[in-house]
Amino acid sequence: MTTWTSDELNRIATTDELEMAPLRGDGTPCTAVPIWVVRDGDDLYVRSYRGTDGVWWRTAHGSHEGHIRSGGVDRDVTLIEEGDPGVNDRVDDAYRSKYSRYSGTYVEPMVADTARATTLRLLPR
Repeated sequence: MTTWTSDELNRIATTDELEMAPLRGDGTPCTAVPIWVVRDGDDLYVRSYRGTDGVWWRTAHGSHEGHIRSGGVDRDVTLIEEGDPGVNDRVDDAYRSKYSRYSGTYVEPMVADTARATTLRLLPR
């Protein structure tokens, strides 16, 4: 199994956003959209601000594959659904900490139950 290098983790985790291009069922990438990303240990996580209504998330949920760009890192990824409540609590904390300079209007939807239900771990390929 491929893992993130320390350099990749640091570069991605210190940027505000990553560009996510989930793959459609036929293997073609969707147009990349900017989304927030957080780190928990040696893992990276993303969520949909719009919950399961997010177009990028619905595509990602169907294929579990995508391509990301962030902090100079350009990688194909496998998208793993994260349902562990403990991990989701830490991801909540990571969103609150990393994005605390933004208004609650943006941060609170990212830690709401609707967003927690869309938590995806990014696994490099």
